[in-house]
Amino acid sequence: MMVSSIQKEKAEQFLKFHQDKEMLVLLNSWDTGSSKLIEACGYKAIATTSMGIAASLGYPDCEVIQLPEMIEVIKRIVQGVQVPVTVDIEAGYGNNLDEIIDSVTKIIATGIVGINIEDSLNLNPVLIDELEFCERISAIRTLADSLGFHLVINARTDSFYVSTGSSREKLTESIRRGNKYREAGADCIFVQPVWEKETISTLVKEINAPINILSNPTIGAGVPLSISELQDLGVARVSLGSGLMKATLALIKKVAEELSGKGTYNMLLDSLSPIPDAALAYKMATGLNK
Repeated sequence: MMVSSIQKEKAEQFLKFHQDKEMLVLLNSWDTGSSKLIEACGYKAIATTSMGIAASLGYPDCEVIQLPEMIEVIKRIVQGVQVPVTVDIEAGYGNNLDEIIDSVTKIIATGIVGINIEDSLNLNPVLIDELEFCERISAIRTLADSLGFHLVINARTDSFYVSTGSSREKLTESIRRGNKYREAGADCIFVQPVWEKETISTLVKEINAPINILSNPTIGAGVPLSISELQDLGVARVSLGSGLMKATLALIKKVAEELSGKGTYNMLLDSLSPIPDAALAYKMATGLNK
C-alpha cells in the first residue's frame, strides 16, 4: 500500500492542529453531506462519529456495522472534502492484534490522517488490559511509520465512561492510562465524559499529551463547558461525538410526532427559518455554494 504525498501532508497538518495555541474544534460528521457542510462552515478538519455512521445505516453502536460498510462511508467522506479527515474506529475492528492491524491498514488506505481508538469493548465496565492496549497503539504506530507517514492516534480511555469506581479512582486510572498510551505512541489522549473544570484541569496538567474533551450533553450528567472555558483550561482538542447526529435524529422525531399529532409544522418551520439559510445549508452540503 502506498500513502500519497497529499495524505502525508494532511497528516502533518492535522498533527500541528493539536499543538497550536488555538484549540482544535471538531463537530463529528457521519456522511459526505454532513462532512461537506461542516467543512464549508470553516472547520479545518473533519472527524467522524462511529455511532453516527452506524445509525445512518440503521445499526446500533459498538462495531455492529461491518468494516467494509464503514470503510465505504469513510472513502466517500475523504473524497468529498479537502481538509484532513480523522475517523473513530472504536476498539479497532478486530479480535486480536493481527486483525486490528489489518483493519487499520484498510482504513489508512481510504486517505484518512487520524484515528480514535478506545480501551473499552462494547462499553464493558472492565477496560482492556492497559499493556495489551499499549501494544495495539505501538503496533499501529509501527504500521504508520512503515508507510512513511504520521498517523495521528487519538487514544480514548473510558474509565470515566464505563468503570464503577469513585471519581477519584476514575481520574487516577485515566491519568495513568493516558500517560502509558502516550509513551506507546499516541499523539492525543481522549477522556470522556468529563465536564467539571477541576477534573479537566487536572487531566491537562497530569497527562503529558494534548487532551481531547467530549462536549456531548447526551453522555454524562453535566453540561459541557464552553469552547472558551476549555481553551482557558489548556484543552488541545474538543469534539461533539454523536451529539450532532443525535440532534438531527431528535429533530426528525419531533417533526414526525407534531405532524401525526397536531397536524402542524411549527417544529419544521422553526428549524428551516430563515428559509434562505436552510437553502444555503443544502448548497453547502452538496458543494453548490462554490
